[in-house]
Amino acid sequence: MTLGLFARIARAVTAAALIAATPMAAHADGTGTYYDRTFVLAAHQKCNLFRAPVAGALSAAALQSRGAALRAGTAETTLQATATRAQARARSVSCANPELAIVRDRVADAFAGWQRIPRMDFNGDRAKWTADRVRREAATWRLVQTSVTGASPVRFGIDASATGRESLSAVVSFVGRPRPYAARMVMRDPALAARPWLTANGRAALPPVNVREQVWSAGTAAAPATLLATGKTQGEVWTFPAYGGDRLARLDPREPFLIEFLFRDGSVATATFEAGDFAAARAFVALGTV
Repeated sequence: MTLGLFARIARAVTAAALIAATPMAAHADGTGTYYDRTFVLAAHQKCNLFRAPVAGALSAAALQSRGAALRAGTAETTLQATATRAQARARSVSCANPELAIVRDRVADAFAGWQRIPRMDFNGDRAKWTADRVRREAATWRLVQTSVTGASPVRFGIDASATGRESLSAVVSFVGRPRPYAARMVMRDPALAARPWLTANGRAALPPVNVREQVWSAGTAAAPATLLATGKTQGEVWTFPAYGGDRLARLDPREPFLIEFLFRDGSVATATFEAGDFAAARAFVALGTV
């Protein structure tokens, strides 16, 4: 159902070309889908075309197309220029344009079933984010990616408590003792390194230590069983401030980031994750439970 819906979304948003048509050279770099979705979003912001659920779904789709373009090798500067063109074109279109009404109706129809989708995988190069919007009585992962440190499984993402409160968390099940006394997210700091750190084969890597940023956990507790990796009976949940998610959403989807657990003997246990389409997946989760 998910793939079919995305096909409908792609066709509906491409209808934006009725109005947002630009010379063929403008899309020769493979940014056509991102241009169309950005145009429709900008038109919505100007003309209030959609209800909140549709606008939120379209935002997630636009972010996903941006991530796909970056993974395909499109430069960040090219995408920024694409967004600028699309937004400028939207500003020049009248809200009374009858073709804009056609686009609005097609997009709204394509997204009609979006809120009924309970789960979706957002695949990256080497890892994926799994989003789950099903309402449950027990604590559950709303958005999660899995990794390991040594033989210990680590899960990271957005979890929801039984009361519905959501938080950015890492859950780890260490074997034996001692337990870590702190945990932190480690990633590129865009203020110090504007672009991702690419290796000779074009893969993204963590930059040098002096251009990384850290987001420290705000606390820890025993993890609910429903957040543990399969087969585990115990573990700790480390909660991070919400701005950690905003920092993560700024990264290139190809980039790795780390969750590090610090021990009093000076050792550090590290789990590696991929930024992937975190921003798009978070926008999907923000549509609410079903």
